[in-house]
Amino acid sequence: MDHPDQVEVREFEEEDETLVYELLVAEDDRGKVIGRGGRTAKSLRAIMKAGGTKEGKRVLVEIVD
Repeated sequence: MDHPDQVEVREFEEEDETLVYELLVAEDDRGKVIGRGGRTAKSLRAIMKAGGTKEGKRVLVEIVD
């Protein structure tokens, strides 16, 4: 990432108790976070989903610029 100081993670819970994590990154870094073919984003979402499943929660990860 070119701008690690601009990375921010916001967490909130929706009405249906789904945990949502918003990953805010600089516009220039968005493609790097998503990865080629979305591989990095898919991996991140899979890890977060597994952690949520262990806790009995539904988890979503959104990448925002």
